[in-house]
Amino acid sequence: MSTATETRTAPALRFTAGVLRPLLNVVVTMAAVIALWIIFLEVYDLDPLVAKSPVDIFHYLFTGADAGAHRSLVSSGLGRTLLDAGFGFVAGLVAAVGVAVVFVLVRSVEQALLPMAVVVRSVPLVAMTPLITLVFGRGLMATTVISGLIVFFPALVTMTFGLRSASRQAADLCRAYGAGDWTIARKVMLPSAVPAFFASARVGVPGALIGAMLAEWLSTGQGLGYAMLKDSSTFDYDHLWASVAVLTAVSALAYNVIAAIEAVALARFAPNIRPGT
Repeated sequence: MSTATETRTAPALRFTAGVLRPLLNVVVTMAAVIALWIIFLEVYDLDPLVAKSPVDIFHYLFTGADAGAHRSLVSSGLGRTLLDAGFGFVAGLVAAVGVAVVFVLVRSVEQALLPMAVVVRSVPLVAMTPLITLVFGRGLMATTVISGLIVFFPALVTMTFGLRSASRQAADLCRAYGAGDWTIARKVMLPSAVPAFFASARVGVPGALIGAMLAEWLSTGQGLGYAMLKDSSTFDYDHLWASVAVLTAVSALAYNVIAAIEAVALARFAPNIRPGT
């Protein structure tokens, strides 16, 4: 094979591997979770009335007499939780990108607001939820704020680091041609921070789901978060374990979908950077 042919086929191979690898990761992750689930039940010898096995959950969702009704019940709660988590995920990520750009360009703003952000982050979200509910109500806005806060702070740190890792030579060249700070941020810093953005997105997916369930449990009374709270008091452990299993699968799938999108984006805009770095 000639060097020119290798040059043409290498990006295509990297693109295919980058997309297929996350899909394989989903299978491997779920297999590992199921194995650890079975080992946990065997080691601790828990009461089958409370601790359900993967076989029990499969029967509950797919082969049991009322499996259709059970799937409908779980999917309805899951749909609400995904809606809550989705809004919080997007809001937290967008806010983190915007604030990180301001921090990098205006150091005085960072010096003034970063200590405040650290203080807010140190307060347990469970303690803040009643106040957030009082201010924003018990609807979608409250779940968006609660879920978004969990996504926002790790993404802010990651994006700030990613923006500051931009090439100084490229920034100086733009400045020499008369570009201002905001132009440099748009043309140099943000493209350089694409890996940091996707890293923030991957980390933010499980955080958004946790925040959504927390809000549903303490605030809205909807979704799987509230349903799982009721399950523990009504001894409906089949639904409880099924909800946990479905949320775990969705979280792993969403994480790896973002990883696949990252592979596509990096193959197009940053072919020299490996996904996940």
